[in-house]
Amino acid sequence: MYIDLPEKRYYKIGEIAKAFKVNASLIRFWENEFDILKPKKNKKGNRLFTDEDLNNLKLIYFLVKEKGFTLEGAKKKLKENPDKIESNHKIIFRLEE
Repeated sequence: MYIDLPEKRYYKIGEIAKAFKVNASLIRFWENEFDILKPKKNKKGNRLFTDEDLNNLKLIYFLVKEKGFTLEGAKKKLKENPDKIESNHKIIFRLEE
């Protein structure tokens, strides 16, 4: 899945949700479900996502939405071999470009 976001230090949840074509509530839900997703929060409590968070979201999206994993299955897969999943995701991403 191609994500079209300008390069910057932090992204707001609305920008992320729009880029992934999902609701912000799903991103917040995934934040609670997946340990690898920990965006920073500003003084107001707004989530600020970094490039690392964006990459983790891509992995979660890939497993859950594209590969059809359950949340538990995706968590297990990420714990088993995260490097292999990220490598496979990068290959697929390059092929889609």
